[in-house]
Amino acid sequence: LNWLALVQGLVKEGAVGELRRCFGSRMEFGTAGLRAAMGPGISCMNDLTIIQTTQGFCKYLEQCFGQCLKERGVVVGFDARAHPPSGGSSRRFASLAAAVFTCRGVPVHLFCDITPTPFVPFAVSHLGLCAGVMVTASHNPKQDNGYKVYWENGAQIVPPHDKGISVAIEANLEPWPESWDITSLSHCPLLKDPFQDIHTEYYRTIQQHCHHRDINKSSEVKIVHTSVHGVGHAFVQSAFKAFDLRPPYAVEEQKDPDPEFPTVKYPNPEEGKGVLTLSFALAEREGATVVLANDPDADRLACGDHGGQWRVFSGNELGALLGWWVYRCWKQTNPDQSTVKSVYMLASTVSSKILRAIALKEGFHFEETLTGFKWMGNRARELLDQNKIVLFAFEEAIGYMCGSAVLDKDGVSAAAIAGEMTSYLAAKNITLSQQLTAVYEEYGYHITKNSYFICHDQEVIRAMFDRLRHYGNQEDVSYPRQCGGVAITAVRDLTTGYDSSQADNKAVLPSSPSSQMITFSFSNGGVATMRTSGTEPKIKYYTELCAAPGNRYKHTIYYTELCAAPGNRYKHTIYYTELCAAPGNRYKHTIYYTELCAAPGNRYKHTIYYTELCAAPGNRYKTHTHTQYVHILYMHTHTAVL
Repeated sequence: LNWLALVQGLVKEGAVGELRRCFGSRMEFGTAGLRAAMGPGISCMNDLTIIQTTQGFCKYLEQCFGQCLKERGVVVGFDARAHPPSGGSSRRFASLAAAVFTCRGVPVHLFCDITPTPFVPFAVSHLGLCAGVMVTASHNPKQDNGYKVYWENGAQIVPPHDKGISVAIEANLEPWPESWDITSLSHCPLLKDPFQDIHTEYYRTIQQHCHHRDINKSSEVKIVHTSVHGVGHAFVQSAFKAFDLRPPYAVEEQKDPDPEFPTVKYPNPEEGKGVLTLSFALAEREGATVVLANDPDADRLACGDHGGQWRVFSGNELGALLGWWVYRCWKQTNPDQSTVKSVYMLASTVSSKILRAIALKEGFHFEETLTGFKWMGNRARELLDQNKIVLFAFEEAIGYMCGSAVLDKDGVSAAAIAGEMTSYLAAKNITLSQQLTAVYEEYGYHITKNSYFICHDQEVIRAMFDRLRHYGNQEDVSYPRQCGGVAITAVRDLTTGYDSSQADNKAVLPSSPSSQMITFSFSNGGVATMRTSGTEPKIKYYTELCAAPGNRYKHTIYYTELCAAPGNRYKHTIYYTELCAAPGNRYKHTIYYTELCAAPGNRYKHTIYYTELCAAPGNRYKTHTHTQYVHILYMHTHTAVL
């Protein structure tokens, strides 16, 4: 391979900065495993770092399972990512991982071809294995790759396994002689291919979620599907076939795996309409009314429908639809309501609380976990071990776990279930958007707005969050008390373990000093969370306003943005219009946000205008308009607005 040639080229070019980036520090192994750019050096994904990681993981498994590891084995899967400059690829990395395990006498179930990520945790559970490895970078940019680890329970690893594996990696950095030898795999008796067995069992298992086969067979509804140059096409086609659904139209330009992702800027359906342009065009040519999209490793699902114009559902909105649908189907097949007390649904703490609202009305249990399916998968396993029923779990980042056969997000089964839901509703002349409105009407409107900022500088991130913990330049811990004129009623800081809503000020959810996460609750019922991503250079924020059933919220957002070169001024204007009504009452709440942003050394101001009309039944009240200036953030080294 060409790793050495790449380094020699960087040396010849005098690319000191790039060499420092590649060799300056080792990638950190965490609960998300590894994710980084493919390239030379200890900070990148390459043959050496894959071998070192697998050696450490293998040693840790030997410590935990002893002789059982050589009896039960592991599974290894991979997506279609590749790095042409070096010749590296997910397939090669998976083979190297398999070579490491087999040289230690560990049986390896190595998929012979590309596979969706959810097939790996399914294989761990179905085959009773000790662990699983999936080589994928999910929806990251094309230059990235990753190493995702599952434990024997079929869920992603959580502490303390991450630390134990990390220590074992550091203790086993010298490659074992046999670790490089992938040629020996062709005749290795410890190597098995689980592809056909897992393929058959997976599609047999997900059919337990098919409840309207007759409608599926006769439905004329047309659906478009795109795999966004990833692995999902063939697997989603098979899932639709398992449900007797009409095959979805495939976006020809995107259906085959292509590690260059040539038709999209980012291969992430969560980005919305920009990724789905070709899908919308195909849908309009074919008369399709629904578009489904998987990310490149097919563990996420995006959905849009056409009701006069295309609407892409947020992860929270599709979570509301799927949660409603899964519970409705379960309820129809389980008329004995005494069993509802054993039913659970889960969501991450930054996701919409719509499942909580459904649970309160229907009588089942809802729990929230820390962000990430590693927490939901492990909690689901605990509940299953207590003979509970875990119907559904989701996170706002378009990740859905329908049922408990796969204890991770699964975009393949979710696509088929969404297809059946679409067919059922179409038979009643109801669109997905109309059904979402019906869900909100019945269980209460939940309005969310989530987004992120890109930031590569960890010191800037640390300083920003520290400023929130010492607001007003206080030496002692002091969080903001209001924002935009609305009082903050509670603060939960899962970095430090603080929660002002608890009697002892200690958070109920686990805390982690290695990641930033602060949640603010407001007197108007709103909730806002800011956190750092574990897999991307992003500062993410999540906001939600919930209403009781019967109240209405309408939320319209307009964005206008002008950007200038450093030293000039940036102007970012956002207009929010919100209509809220209790039964018989009318509330109108209009908020205009104007932001002026300047280069470092200049000041940021945040201007908020509020206009509100409130009326009791038959009466009219008008409040005055006021303006409030709030200085948000000011740092000499870097400036940013949250």
